[in-house]
Amino acid sequence: MNKLMPTLFVMTIITGILFSSTVVSAESKTTTASITVPEACTMTSINNAPHTATLSPNTYSGASGSEYQNGIGKTTLTAICNDDNGFAIYAIGYTGNSYDSENHNKLVGQSTNVAINTAVYTSGDTTSSWSMKVNKINDSTVSYNPQNMSILDSFDSWHIVPATYTKVAQYKASTGSSTTDTTLGAKVETTYAAYIASNQPADIYIGQVKYTMVHPYDNTPKDGPITDCPANRICYSPNANDIDGTMGQQTITGTITSATLLASNFSRKGYGFAGWSDRYDYSNDNGAKFYGPQETISFTAGQYGSTNGGLRLYAIWIPSQGSLQDQAKVTSVCNSLTTAPIDGTANLSSVSALTDQRDNDTYAIARLADGNCWMIENLRLDNTAEHNTDGALAQGYGASAIYGNFGGLANAESTGFSSTYSANSLYSNDGSNNTINIGTSNAPSYRMPRYNTLNVPKNANNRPQNPTSNSFADNNTTVGLYSYGNYYTWHAVIADLTFYNNDNQSSTNTSLCPAGWRLPKGGDKTRIEDSNDNDYWKLTVNKLNNNNAPANYNNEAHPYFTGSAEAGAVANKLKSFPNNLLYSGRFSTSIAYSRGSRGYYWTSTVHSGVDSYNVLFYATNVYPGTQVGYKYTGYTIRCIANI
Repeated sequence: MNKLMPTLFVMTIITGILFSSTVVSAESKTTTASITVPEACTMTSINNAPHTATLSPNTYSGASGSEYQNGIGKTTLTAICNDDNGFAIYAIGYTGNSYDSENHNKLVGQSTNVAINTAVYTSGDTTSSWSMKVNKINDSTVSYNPQNMSILDSFDSWHIVPATYTKVAQYKASTGSSTTDTTLGAKVETTYAAYIASNQPADIYIGQVKYTMVHPYDNTPKDGPITDCPANRICYSPNANDIDGTMGQQTITGTITSATLLASNFSRKGYGFAGWSDRYDYSNDNGAKFYGPQETISFTAGQYGSTNGGLRLYAIWIPSQGSLQDQAKVTSVCNSLTTAPIDGTANLSSVSALTDQRDNDTYAIARLADGNCWMIENLRLDNTAEHNTDGALAQGYGASAIYGNFGGLANAESTGFSSTYSANSLYSNDGSNNTINIGTSNAPSYRMPRYNTLNVPKNANNRPQNPTSNSFADNNTTVGLYSYGNYYTWHAVIADLTFYNNDNQSSTNTSLCPAGWRLPKGGDKTRIEDSNDNDYWKLTVNKLNNNNAPANYNNEAHPYFTGSAEAGAVANKLKSFPNNLLYSGRFSTSIAYSRGSRGYYWTSTVHSGVDSYNVLFYATNVYPGTQVGYKYTGYTIRCIANI
């Protein structure tokens, strides 16, 4: 909401009487008035001409000739908005409220399969086509600066009707205010045109275009409802236009009653991904359900078996509120969030998003049941030329406000990694057969092995190609998934090459997490009982499992939930919204294991010279920060805010 604050005039009255050299005055009084102007951004339409036409074969809309002439229908769109950042108008073609089928960009007949395709007619075409255009109105009756309105992407001439939300106009002043007159607003005019080929069957053809106003001008609308998910499928919608990545459909046979959702392969600049919802307009729909990226959901057998009756899920996008490294902002945002419940009724009030200044990647965050503010996406900080052209991600040691305590990210590695059991060494498989001590080596390319994008086919935007299943065969290095983030050795995760403390139960104070954030702590039974500072234990056992420790707690130095009955519910709570932990698997010697079936997450706590504590969880066993793993293994990580 924009608040336009008027200038406040404060009048102070002072009276006094002079007696000799002594001044006596009445007490001064100051009063303040505050006026809030609510946000008012709306768009209306008026049809100025009928949106119907009867066209004979081999004719154009409005008149004959080699080009479209008068068009079909004229609609004036009037936008009123007091958002000083301006607004944009988006258009999308659809038919029968379907946004996700071939009918997006066609005029569809009532009784035939022959349609009229979206296209701009050119002389000599032999197929029917229809198109649209948008013009701004610059007459004297409009009390706004017409130069502030821009028609984009040549929509001011005949243009293909867009199949996805596409910006057709925006109202943004280059300097000064870009708000509109609240009475007359800003106006554009839309119209349509058609060419009918000589062989077009007689019928009534219907096409629709939806216009949506969003503000500020650089925002984007949601996809709108999509209704055509095939039977016995789960379909994943990116739910925005400015998305990178694709997702396949998930098969659910008519006999099963549960399914583990697919982790996301979508990303969106400036937004954190917080999970899936069954409603596209989840923020305004009180009936919306929210799911973690890989949550296991239940349903009745055959529930999604009807034609086009599959389950459609929509990505939940949370806009960034600022920097992960801005401690005042982190504190403010986290304190504004409600604590997420553990009974499956969580909503967006416990979720926000912040951006990592090191590579400008945005992460969803949430106040989880333990009261801490967590990143609810796996860290994706990458050691590639794209993110680290000048080595700025890791210039030296010390407490950098932006980059944190990390000196091991100076160059991108180009080889795979195997390892020895030595605490601070990695064995390179680049053919040199050298063992490199990462605590002393001057070769920084060996200090941050990460694996998720290693040997993975890329799309046109250099993103990993996604699978259509959660399951990965062991030793499979040919697939990647965006939500899984990157995989780091423990030495890379602690991010302090001077750390050599191998004593049991010690913890590091440095990490690859953004400055002001930390790795969660872990530990065995002694640590849990003595200091109660195993963060994953406090979240999982003390909160998500209502203080019910594993059944074998008294018999295990490294207690864990075991058996499908006990562990299954705990594992799914970890995967549920907004906890959002994933079965992201692990890497060892550059080979992927257990992605889609097990989750591994590093903690900051050392177990011995060769291993450290981590989270391991899957359907039949859950180690809440009590498992130990070799430090050279590639695991994923989450971070907690230091507030």
